Amino acid sequence: MKKGLLLVALILTAGLVNAQAFDGKGDQKLSIGANLQNNVNGITLAYDYGLGENISVGVVTGYALNLNNGLDADFTDRFELEGRFNANLGNVVNVSDNFDFYPGISLSLKNFGGHFGMRYFFSDGFGIFSEFGTTFAKFNSDALTPAEKIHNQFTVNIGAVFNL
Repeated sequence: MKKGLLLVALILTAGLVNAQAFDGKGDQKLSIGANLQNNVNGITLAYDYGLGENISVGVVTGYALNLNNGLDADFTDRFELEGRFNANLGNVVNVSDNFDFYPGISLSLKNFGGHFGMRYFFSDGFGIFSEFGTTFAKFNSDALTPAEKIHNQFTVNIGAVFNL
C-alpha cells in the first residue's frame, strides 16, 4: 500500500514539474473567466493558438451580465468579439516553465486595443490566468453613452485556463 501511494505521489509530482505554460507552434489554450469593468461584470471566453515559439493568435468573446448604477444596455452593447495577437514571453522572463507572460494587441467589433496577461499552470492541462486590457482607439469617435463604454474601457479578466 505504501509503495502504491508513493508511486501515485511521484506521478503527480512529475506532472506538476512538467507543466508547460506555452509550448510554441501548435499550442492551444482555452480560457474562461470573469470580466470586470467599471459598472459591469461579465464572462469572457478566449482561444489562443501558437504560431511559433513566442507568437500566438486568438479570438476572445465576452458578455456583460451584471450592469450596475442604473446602466441599461442592449445585446450589441453587452457582447464583444475580438481577434488578437500575443507575444508569449514566458521563456524570456524565465520565472518558471509553468508561467507565461503575454502582451498583445487586439482588434474588436468596437475598438483597437492592447492587453497583457499572465498564466500559471498547476498541471499539463489546468492553470489560472489574469489579463488586463485597454482601448487605444474606439471605432465610434462621438462621445460614448454609458452603454457604449462597455468593452470600450479598462478591463480585468481572471479565471481558469486549459491546454487543449
